[in-house]
Amino acid sequence: MSKKSIAFLIISLVIGCLFVLRACHFGSIDSGYQKLNEVQPFHYNGKQFAGSQSCIPCHESIYKTHTATAHFNTSARANGENLQGSFNGEQDRINLVGSQVKLVAESEDYFQVTKSYPGKILDKSKIDVVIGSGVKGQSHLTFKGDSLYQLQVSYFKLTNGWVNSPGFPNQRFQRPVMDNCIKCHVTFAKNEDVSGMSNVYDKDSFIYGVDCERCHGPSQEHVDFRKGNSKLNTADPIVQIDTLSRNLRDNICAQCHAGLRGNQLKNPFSYVVGEKLEEYSKNYNTRKPEYELDVHGNQYGLLKSSACYKNSPTMSCTTCHDSHLNQREQENVFNGKCMECHKAVQHPHETEMKSSIAQYDNCIKCHMPVFPSKTMNVSLPNTNQEKAIDIRTHLIGIYIDKVYQTKP
Repeated sequence: MSKKSIAFLIISLVIGCLFVLRACHFGSIDSGYQKLNEVQPFHYNGKQFAGSQSCIPCHESIYKTHTATAHFNTSARANGENLQGSFNGEQDRINLVGSQVKLVAESEDYFQVTKSYPGKILDKSKIDVVIGSGVKGQSHLTFKGDSLYQLQVSYFKLTNGWVNSPGFPNQRFQRPVMDNCIKCHVTFAKNEDVSGMSNVYDKDSFIYGVDCERCHGPSQEHVDFRKGNSKLNTADPIVQIDTLSRNLRDNICAQCHAGLRGNQLKNPFSYVVGEKLEEYSKNYNTRKPEYELDVHGNQYGLLKSSACYKNSPTMSCTTCHDSHLNQREQENVFNGKCMECHKAVQHPHETEMKSSIAQYDNCIKCHMPVFPSKTMNVSLPNTNQEKAIDIRTHLIGIYIDKVYQTKP
């Protein structure tokens, strides 16, 4: 064998070994994870996202459990795997004001088709983005050029059917979607208007779902540092969340779970972990009494109004919620959190009701009951009835017949 042949063989073996090592380290191409070589967008602060799949080499178990959460699945490019509901246009339809909307599948694409009652097509919009994990339902978004709109009809889990989307029915076929809405369903999206008051986006900038970097910040510098490739940092640049004050930690959750935010001072997507949210936007409901706060979207406002929160210097959102895990419907987990603090306290169930606390092991059922939202209502198909979305309140307290006792 010639020297050239030997050299070629050695180079081929080295390249092959490197490919195998890379596959072992990052997961194979068929692993189901997003490819690592996809170009990630830059945040408004100039830092680049790495993509949550870049967390796999060091945090694979956390990544896998997080992909099962409603946060991670709260938005995606629409396809046959993540769209819920049937799309048989002749059977799947809903009557709205002056029109009828059919849900139609054509090859690998899905559409909402709006017709007038004589049958004339008024609008046909491709479903480009699905919003919602499907726990309660899903809404559909469409791009018209680079402009993003919500469509008229949504899937409602309770009835396993189609209902009007929030804000519909009205005389428009679509409703513009701007940053204050989409911010709670994607990790990042770059608006053409730096204020975020436009529905025109760079479609390539979308990072779907609320993933690792929504809570930990753009992480390419962190990934480079951990790989030994960083020439800019002598220390890991990632923000250590557990070193932040309670307020700054809770601000991460409050972006989406503290109610409608007005007086917008900066683009919502320009906020990053470790900063004060109040420097970006103010809450509409700051001066409302706690019992008037709606259960939808303002869980943080309700929690802060609770005696549990006020009487504890350390209680925060993550005291009860692990954002890396799917804990939905696991009442025993949350009841256990209550008992961590209250097990040593003389309990009114024992002193006033003369019975063992062991008989009352579902704390949240009584002290965090489920209420219908005042803002999230859907019209049920083929009826004149409206259905409110039921959500568990985060105003922890004493309730009698579901009435909050302001002076327990």
